[in-house]
This record gives sequence, structure tokens and C-alpha cells, in this order.
Amino acid sequence: MRAGPRPTGLRARVAAAFGLGALLVSAVLAGSTFLLARGYLLDQRESAATAAAFVDADFLRSRLATAGTGVDDVLAELSTEGGDVVVRRGDSWYSTSLEVGARDVPAGLRAIVESGSAGRERVDSPAGPRLVVGVPVAGAGLDVYEVAPLGELRSVLTTLSWVLGAAALAASAAGAGVGLWASRRVVQPLDQVAGAATRIAAGELTTRLPATDDPDLVAIVGSFNTMVDALAARIDRDARFVGDVSHELRSPLTSLTTAVEVMGARRGELDDRSRQALTLVEQQLARFRATLDDLLQLARLDNDPGARGDEPVAVGGLVREVLAASGRPAGLLETDPEEDTVVRGDKAWLERAVRNLLDNADRHAGGARAVRVARRGASVVLTVDDAGPGIPPEDRERVFERFARGPRAARGSLPGAGLGLAIVADVAARHGGGAWASASPAGGARLSLSLPAGPA
Repeated sequence: MRAGPRPTGLRARVAAAFGLGALLVSAVLAGSTFLLARGYLLDQRESAATAAAFVDADFLRSRLATAGTGVDDVLAELSTEGGDVVVRRGDSWYSTSLEVGARDVPAGLRAIVESGSAGRERVDSPAGPRLVVGVPVAGAGLDVYEVAPLGELRSVLTTLSWVLGAAALAASAAGAGVGLWASRRVVQPLDQVAGAATRIAAGELTTRLPATDDPDLVAIVGSFNTMVDALAARIDRDARFVGDVSHELRSPLTSLTTAVEVMGARRGELDDRSRQALTLVEQQLARFRATLDDLLQLARLDNDPGARGDEPVAVGGLVREVLAASGRPAGLLETDPEEDTVVRGDKAWLERAVRNLLDNADRHAGGARAVRVARRGASVVLTVDDAGPGIPPEDRERVFERFARGPRAARGSLPGAGLGLAIVADVAARHGGGAWASASPAGGARLSLSLPAGPA
């Protein structure tokens, strides 16, 4: 299944909107400016050519009124700075230039002038665009045509179009830049909220948004800080409740334990059914004590989730100590004694996490098959492999939740209260690491604990 297109971010959309808006406005302004300038320059050129045509026509009429004066002689006296002059007299054509002649006078304009009216027309020629103005000279039998080149005007308009286009693109880029700047200013409060939420999720419940004078943000900041206050109060209340309940249960639990121990000392005086009942009570009492101890540990973690020790702890050595203290074989540990496995943290909590991983393997998989400690980049990773039934992929995240217990088919009778791995996950998070489950090469489950490596 192909992934869909990645959605565009808010900043990019705001910058694009500003850029497109600037492009639209600048394009309209550039187009309007070009059309107005083009119309104005063409009108000016046509007016100048028309005026020059009438002046030349009057000059020809007055000079040709003198007997013996030829058209060629008069044309030689004309100024051709504004354009060339073509004259028709009867069936003869005369011109001030060898390059311009009767062929350059359009037939439509010729018909208008021959009918006795003045006219003008723009034409294209191999030499470039031209404006031809025709003026009839009444009484002299002359038709005068002023041929004005428009190539220079076209060059000016082309240059103007390039300048206006470049200005439109520059305005669009400036609009996009302003949009990017504005989007950063708009998104900045959201970044602050996201950063504060991330720190709160990491356990820094004292994090609050700074006060602001912006009337549009006052309500958001106030609501967010109020929500965090309520959340912190709720977490603190729940943690105190668990701690208080656990402490209150210790006294009756101690009394009950003492009574059961007294009964256990006189086990030989009991009949078979009473001894079975006593054994069951001892097992459940041991489970109750373990659960109560786990609840107290979780309450301590919840009361101060952001605190952590800063002493150097060699994870490989710590695992050896736990294996020795619990009577497990030292050969379970597979690690290089020379490898740097030092982390910084609270040794007591880390020891508890290691013990819980080993106890979990004992409880659900008949014991650990291998324990490995290795340095992986900037982390030290502890893995515990077992040969039990394993953990289904859909339950590998859930087993680290509190009171989470896998399906009975996969975990047998499921002893324990489902708090051991929750403590492991909380200790890992407290030290900036993580915990996860995967499949073991031994055929069972592999539980991993990752901690940031630190200097010794």
C-alpha cells in the first residue's frame, strides 16, 4: 500500500499564501502598468507621426507651387529624423529613402487617402514594425505618406515588460519571505506549548507556560497552566493515595505474617487439609507482600518522577552482583569485562529493574537462559532471554503497563500482579532510557533495558 502525499506544514502554507497573494497583486499592477505605458507611448508616437505628416504635406504643397520645382528636389530638403516620406503623384512614387517605397504603403490606407481622407495604420515589415500615416494634399494632386519606424518603441516596451516581470517576481519572493516570518511568529506560541507538553510528559510537572500580555494568548496560556495544575494535583493525589494505602496495609500484613509464621512453626500438629490450607495462605501472603512492595516502589517513582541519581554504575558489574545475591549462576551473564557499560543514575533503582527482569523470567518462563550487557553507540543495553512461550507481538508494549497480564494460554497460571515490568519501564524512563520486548533466539521472549551511557 503506497503512502499518501505528506501533508504540507502550516508555515509552508502561510508562506505560500503570502507569496501567491504578492504574485497576484504584483502581476495585476505590472500588467496594468505595462498596458498603460504601452498605450501612452503609442499615442505619443502616433500623434508625433501624424503631426509630422501634415507638416511635410504643407511643405510639399508650398514648395511645389513654385514653377519648375520637382518632387525629388523638395523631398531632398525634408528632414527624415522622425521617419521616411513617400509621395504619390499621379502614377509616380517618390521617397526620401531607397529602402522605403510604394510597397510599404498598405493598400487599405492607400484607398482611404485616395478617397480624400487622412488615415494611419501599423504594419509589420522585415525591417520591423512601422506606423504609416497618409495625408492627401488637395489641389496639388499629391498623397503624402509618413513612414515612422516603431522598432525603438518595441525595444522600450520589451525592456519595460522584463523590468515589470522581474519586479513582480521580486515582490512575490518578498511576500513569501514576509509570510515565512509571520508564520514563525504565529507558530511560536504553539512551539512553546508543544515544548511544555513534551517536558510534562517526561515527568517535569512543574513546567508552565510563561505569562503573556498578548490578549489573544492570555486565555490559552491560562487554560494550559490550569490544566497542568489540575493534572499535577491529580497525579500527586493518586500517588499519595497509593502510598498511604500501601503503608496502612503494612501493619495488618505484618500481624498476619506473624500469625502465619506461628502456625507454620506448628505445621506438624495440623492434619493434611489444614497443612494444605496453611501452604496456600503462605503462598498468597508472599504474593500479597510482593505486590505491596511493588506498589510502594511505584508510589516513590510517581512522587518524584523527575529525580534520578547521578552516581556512575557499571551495568555489567551490577548484573553480576544481582546474580550472585539471588543465587543464580554467574554463567548466565554474557558480556566483555573490558567493555565500558557505565551509566549514571540511581544504583538502587537500577538494581531493582535488573532483579525484576530476572524475576519475570523465573516467574513466566522457567528462568533466564542468557543475560547480555553491551554498549551500543551512546547507550548501554541489557537483554534477558528466556525459553518460555514468548510474548505475542500485540502484547509486547502492553506488558510494561501496570497490572498488565498476558493471555493465560501464553503465560500459564500467571503468578504476580503485573507490576514488575511496569517498574522496569518507569526506571528506564526516569534515567532517560527505554524498555521493550521482542522475540528471543532461544525461542521465548527477550526483554531489553536501554540506558544512556555516561562517563565513569
